[in-house]
Amino acid sequence: MPGIDECLLDVMRLPGARGAAVVDWTSGLALGTIGDSPNGDHEATAAETAEVARMAAEQPAFAAGLPEVPAAGDGTGVGTPPPVEDVIVTTRAGYHILRFVETDFDSSVFLHLWLDRAEGNLALARIRLGEMAERLVLA
Repeated sequence: MPGIDECLLDVMRLPGARGAAVVDWTSGLALGTIGDSPNGDHEATAAETAEVARMAAEQPAFAAGLPEVPAAGDGTGVGTPPPVEDVIVTTRAGYHILRFVETDFDSSVFLHLWLDRAEGNLALARIRLGEMAERLVLA
C-alpha cells in the first residue's frame, strides 16, 4: 500500500498531469505536493481547494437519499466518509479533480489532481484517482 509520496508519483504518471497534492480539507494544509501548482503556490492552492472540498462534503443536499453509514468506534461520527466521492472543476485549460480518501480516523483528506485539458483524459484520471485513494496509506 503506497504512502503519500508514492501515491503522488503515481498520479503524475497520468497523461496530462500538471500537478497534484494530498490535502487535509479541515485545515487546508497540503500533506504532500508534486509538480506544478495552478497559481505557483502549493500551500495557497491547498487552502483554496480545501474550501471547495469542505463546501461539497458538508452540504446536506449531496447526502440526501444516501444510506446511513455506521460511524466508527465510539459513535462520535469519526471515520464516517463524506457523501461526495469527488468534485470536478472544469476550466478552459484544464480539470481539477478532488477525490476524497476514506480513512479510519476522520476521512478529511482528498487527492487534488490538476490535469491539462488538451493532453489529459478526464475519465481515466477519475478512475485511477479512485483506485489510488483506496490504496493510499496515511500514517
